[in-house]
Amino acid sequence: MPLVDMLHSLTPSPPLLVCLVLIISLVESLALVGLLVPGVVLITSVASLAGHQDIALAWLMGAAFVGAILGDGISFSLGYKHREQVTQRWPLSQHPEWLGRGARFFERYGIWSVFIGRFVGPVRPIIPLVAGMMRMSPRTFIWANVTSAALWAPAYILPGYLLGRTWQHHLNLPPALEAALLILAAIMVTLAVIFSWGRHQATRHGRLYRAIAGSVRKLPLLRRPWLAMSQSGDVPLASLLLLVLALGSLSGWTLMVIAESGPLNMDIFIYRLFAGLQSDVSYAVGNILARIGDTFGIIALVLPWAVWLLIVKRWDALLHWAGAFAGVALLNIIGKGVFGRARPDTPDYLMGSFSYPSAHTSTAVVLFGLTAAFIAAEIPRQKRFWAYWIALALALPMALSRLAVGVHWFSDLVGGALLGLVVCALTLLHWQQQPRPPLRPCPWLLLGISSLVLISARVSLLPPV
Repeated sequence: MPLVDMLHSLTPSPPLLVCLVLIISLVESLALVGLLVPGVVLITSVASLAGHQDIALAWLMGAAFVGAILGDGISFSLGYKHREQVTQRWPLSQHPEWLGRGARFFERYGIWSVFIGRFVGPVRPIIPLVAGMMRMSPRTFIWANVTSAALWAPAYILPGYLLGRTWQHHLNLPPALEAALLILAAIMVTLAVIFSWGRHQATRHGRLYRAIAGSVRKLPLLRRPWLAMSQSGDVPLASLLLLVLALGSLSGWTLMVIAESGPLNMDIFIYRLFAGLQSDVSYAVGNILARIGDTFGIIALVLPWAVWLLIVKRWDALLHWAGAFAGVALLNIIGKGVFGRARPDTPDYLMGSFSYPSAHTSTAVVLFGLTAAFIAAEIPRQKRFWAYWIALALALPMALSRLAVGVHWFSDLVGGALLGLVVCALTLLHWQQQPRPPLRPCPWLLLGISSLVLISARVSLLPPV
């Protein structure tokens, strides 16, 4: 299979894997940069590849140890020698709360903060910088840096290395799977980071927003519409960009799908990949997620929240949610009817239903995407990215479950996700046309428990639809 051979050829060589471990460890520990780099995911992936190739464990641990020491050392040096300049440069100039969080941690734990901070995610890339700015003794820092790195390296390398040594034997995975998984994980992480960063840049506090605002105000034709939109607060630039990018991507992706008489090459490869991974457990989990994401499942999830919106008379929010779900359902029906793409496998309950786009995926994106957007509007700006990362973590398994049960091609999922983003963008643009009162206070715990009870009853009592 040419695609498998190509992926196999992309598998990094042993020396390159060791270098990658060193670079990731350094960057993951580097001041501020480490906040944007998913170091745990990357190190686990590379260590897994190294374990699969049976690379000497000592080389990997040594590379991680050296990289961690260098990353923290550079961060400490920046804080020690350039204290004033660091606080005035991006991103600390835009996020002074990061520095405040690190300073409070340092004041609480003193010289132990460097040792402890290496294992605490939110402050890990900040503490060495703060230690330098607080004029911590270099000798004390070196001691804490070296000893913590000696414990950190095996803690991060060994799990991934063990996975790499055992996965092929126990799971009987297809050839070159490690390269495919690494590439897929890297793409997902990169897109998630770009989306998270890009969305911040498109808010009033972001550079992209300020640059566009400055350019638009210089053009008489665009100045008046921009000022009219900005009267209610921020111009919904993030939603506008999301609509443009999602709609353009959906159009291009759909053209590529319909240009083929059957599944794409990537569809066939990923279908075989998931078929090789299939087990009773994965199939059962896929079916559970399929029931959660179907019509009855979505109703069970949102019903308590809809009742609460009715009780508090928030008709505006309720109508926007109802419009989003009705819109994505209608677009899925139209899309499936127009394109008529056959499924890889059609169980009895899906007879007469077509494949493109994936309704489960698009509905999950609308559900979790809009939820993240509404929650983000109610919380401090510096914490909003967590809402979107959690939404991604919830929507992704829902989409991949369609591959686990074998009823969709991978390109169906991509089309469904893009369609869901288009509906999210349209809904948010309409919602943001005028100022809205906050939705809080909200009995989120009671409503969340109610949703869990209803979705549990749906999964256990009703067949899939």
